[in-house]
Amino acid sequence: MSLHYATVAWSLDGGDFLKRQYSRVHTITFEGGAEVFGSPSPHVVPAPYSRTDAMDPEAAFTAALSACHMMWFLDFAARAGFMAANYRDAAEGTLGHNAAGKTVMTKVVLRPVVAFTGENHPTAADVADLHHKAHEACFIANSVTSEVVVEPG
Repeated sequence: MSLHYATVAWSLDGGDFLKRQYSRVHTITFEGGAEVFGSPSPHVVPAPYSRTDAMDPEAAFTAALSACHMMWFLDFAARAGFMAANYRDAAEGTLGHNAAGKTVMTKVVLRPVVAFTGENHPTAADVADLHHKAHEACFIANSVTSEVVVEPG
């Protein structure tokens, strides 16, 4: 169907690599040129080897699920004739252990709040159906084994 690219670049900054005392901060460049600093979460790797103001992989995973769900939700809302005015999701990803004891993203909870404008406003049942359709269509949600829960606000 399509290919997608990201470049992750890191280099040693003078720390002691063999003692595992080195910065894990890196740069992530996405197709199209957007660039962000990446780092492990300080909950996983303590400062000074991580940065609190950089994107950690677990947050990126959570954001990818949230953004994918949002884009499908907006598309299905438009198809149904409902005009969304704004959408905000305070998504939460949980890092835990699976049955085999491996550290994994065990759960992602999406908490989207959507406001509509125009003459045709959806009912609560319509909104629930739009979220269900969005979850079923989301490429990212269809690609993971973590539990993904949608709790519309």
